[in-house]
Amino acid sequence: MRGPLTLLGVPIDSVGTSGGTELGPRSLRESLGSARLEDAGDTSQQIRGLERDSENGWLAFENIVSMTTEVRERVARLVTEGKTPVLLGGCCTMVPGALAGARDATGEIGLAYFDGHLDLFTGQTSPTGEGADFPVAALLGLAPQAMLEATGETPVVDPARIALIGARDQEELDLIAPFPEGLGIGRIEYRNDLRHADLTSIGKSLEAELTDRGSKFWVHLDVDILDRDTFPATDYLMPDGMSIAELRSVLAPLASSPGLVGVDVTCFNPEKDKDGRCGAALAGLLLETLAS
Repeated sequence: MRGPLTLLGVPIDSVGTSGGTELGPRSLRESLGSARLEDAGDTSQQIRGLERDSENGWLAFENIVSMTTEVRERVARLVTEGKTPVLLGGCCTMVPGALAGARDATGEIGLAYFDGHLDLFTGQTSPTGEGADFPVAALLGLAPQAMLEATGETPVVDPARIALIGARDQEELDLIAPFPEGLGIGRIEYRNDLRHADLTSIGKSLEAELTDRGSKFWVHLDVDILDRDTFPATDYLMPDGMSIAELRSVLAPLASSPGLVGVDVTCFNPEKDKDGRCGAALAGLLLETLAS
């Protein structure tokens, strides 16, 4: 039986300045308010700085390490207490800390990664140095030593138990090559693979794979998996993404699974949602799937 859904805000933005996705947790709480979910408050470490580390190429690296440590501790505590954390972002930079915390509390876990990108940059290949470029690479141990110490034993998630769903950025694929080849990632469903597929069946097959032999898993949701016309309240807008209905179909079997240990929702920028439409749609999606 799954524990009660418990919100944890992670108000960060990897661009290194205030505003943007830092404001996501507060805005999403307002949209989720009537659901009366348990709430564990916010993490405290922000990301500040516009200079890339001269050795590893990461932007605001010390802040990211501190944030990762804090998120890891908070998530581990919630899961140990029998809660199901729902992390409200913030940007994808929080993902390694979240997975490390869940792993600490439950042992080996899997990952369903819903994102318009593969997030497999390193400090040498990233065009920006922002922490949001690196989450999957960091989970696999492709990160600076201080970051690996912050997440603990690596890989944080066995690559064979990672499913990457919805990526569609060809520029990213060109820059990270030859990745993702050779990393042993269990399943990659590019956006083109999903365009005419039975999405509910794909969601069910992902859930079955990730819960094999009673295993637990985490769900990551970056809203840039959605089409830019469907969801313009994010910073990296791309065409040809999913609709809310498509995302709901593939996400629902995972979100309702007893094997789900936690969820994070990232890259919602309420500064681009003046009428509140995107925040309301995102809150509705979370409640319809997670509370089912």
